[in-house]
This record gives sequence, C-alpha cells and structure tokens, in this order.
Amino acid sequence: MAKGKAEKLPIISELPKQVGLGIFYAIAVVLMLIIVMHTNTLADQHTEMLKKICACILIVMSMILVTVWYDKLMVLPVELYNSRKLIRRLAVNDFKKRYAGSYMGVVWALVQPVVTVLMYWFVFDRIFQTKSQMVAGGVDVPYVLFLTTGLVPWFFFNEALMNGTTSLLEYNYLVKKVLFKISILPLIKVIAALFIHVFFAGVMLVVAIMYGYTPTIYTIQIFYYAICEFILVLSICYTTCSVVVFFRDLTQILAICLQVGQWATPILWDINMLPDNLKWIIKLNPMTYIVNGYRNAVYGDEWFFEHFYSSTYFWIVVVVLFCIGSLIFKRSKSHFADVL
Repeated sequence: MAKGKAEKLPIISELPKQVGLGIFYAIAVVLMLIIVMHTNTLADQHTEMLKKICACILIVMSMILVTVWYDKLMVLPVELYNSRKLIRRLAVNDFKKRYAGSYMGVVWALVQPVVTVLMYWFVFDRIFQTKSQMVAGGVDVPYVLFLTTGLVPWFFFNEALMNGTTSLLEYNYLVKKVLFKISILPLIKVIAALFIHVFFAGVMLVVAIMYGYTPTIYTIQIFYYAICEFILVLSICYTTCSVVVFFRDLTQILAICLQVGQWATPILWDINMLPDNLKWIIKLNPMTYIVNGYRNAVYGDEWFFEHFYSSTYFWIVVVVLFCIGSLIFKRSKSHFADVL
C-alpha cells in the first residue's frame, strides 16, 4: 500500500534539485535580460537606470536565497500541491461554516462591504461633493466606481490576511495532530476569503455597468490581479500565522496596520495627486499595484505588461515574501503544538 501511494506522488515532489535550480536560474536570467534591454524613451534615463539596477539586485538576492535554502523552500509548495484535494474540500467547508444557522446565509458576506461602499459614496459624493473631487484627484469616472474598484481588492486583502494569520489558532486541534499537514490551514482561509471576493467583484462589475462602463477585453485582467493578490496575501500569511502563535498581540498590531494601510494605499484618493518625487514611496506598497490594476481592468485601457517595472517589482517582492514565509513556517512548526 505504501508503495502504491508513493507511485502516485506528483512529479513536482520528484524534481531533482539541479533541475529545479536550473529552471529558476533560467527564469531569473531571462527576466534580468528583459529588464536590462527594456527602454522607455519618454522616461527619465537616470531614473530608468536606477530601476534596472534595483530590479537586478533583487533578482540576484532571490537567486542566492533560493540556492542556499532550496530544500527548505520546496517543502511548502510540495505539501500544498499534494494536498490540493483536501484543501479544496476544507476551504468550502470553512466558508459554509461561517454562515451556518443564519437565515440569509452567504448574503451576509456581501452586506458589510456593500454598506461600506454606500457609506463612503454618500458622504463623499453626495454630501461633500467638492471633497469627493479632491480625494479622487479629478479622475474622469464616477467616484462611487473609483471607490468600489479600490475597496474590492482591499477587502479581500484585509479579510484574507486576518483570517490566514489566525488560522493556526482557530484550527489548533488539527495542529496537534501529528500526521496532518498544517501548512494547508492558511491557504484554506485565503481560499475561503476568495469566495467572498468573487461575489464582491461581481457587485463591482454591476456598478460599472450601471455607470456605462461595460466589460471590455481589458476586464479579463481581473483574473490576473486576483491571482497576484492571492499569492501576495498567502506569502504574508505564512509569516504572520507562524509569529502569532508565539506573539498573540500581532493580531491587534495587524488590525492597526491595516487601518493605516487603507489610507497609505490609493483607495480613497488618486495617486496622481502626489508629486512625482513622492509617488515612488506609495508604489513600494504592493497593494498599490493591485488597486491600480483593478481600476485598469474595469474602466482603463492598459494591459498589466505595459507597467513593466511595476509588474517586475511586484513579483520579485512576492517571491521574496514567499521564501521568507516558507522558511519561518518550516522552522517554527515543530513548536506549534507545544505552544497551542
């Protein structure tokens, strides 16, 4: 029986280290060549050179990190892939459990975000119309649509991060089981939050259609940016869920950081309001890339690959965060059961 199970393991678990590193190196080298050869004649050349140098440094750092800790870094992806069926089943159960026993069921998942959007819209767009124009930076779209396209990805990030952070605490009885792969618990919470995000994204598209912005070919980018955000928040969760087991105050700190982060991300205001010498600070926030991407997908006319450096920077940050999260989680998980 053990032999039969071993034969069914996916190829990813049998991938030789040399092959895995070779694939990663090839992708990294190709990415660096693309960055170095990319030219934007309209941009300041000194700034372009700094962007290229920073991007290449980050890629080299990623290559070094993966080389040194390859065996440890591959443990988490392999566990998640091998447990994909169990993850799907538990994520659905987790989502249903939230609204078990309520008359309205999953409708409650939409109530809070929709009420929040209506509140902001009524205050800024109806009561303080001049304030609305200032906050939106004079964008040529209805403010309620501008606001909704910013809040949709933020609500997902907020809920997924908080639930993923406390996943080990909530499922502490599973953490104590020796044979259970606890690495899937943060992923279950993020997937459950994704279900709500899909509903809210549908509301966002309905709002856009009501204001005359019908779906276009660019709208399919919502799937790309949703994947980006999914991987980003999951990468962060593996660090936070590991730390919160030993430091419970982290949940309160995260709640405060998310409150500040909502205003540090161009959700209620337009990034073009800022002078050029300050924009780069806001763009260091990965959620800026996501929020602007959702807006381009709903009412814009640009593809994600047209923002070359922003896309490259985002994925480099995600890879680094996932590597850090994987290492911290693997190093800490042997102590989870004792603490919980």
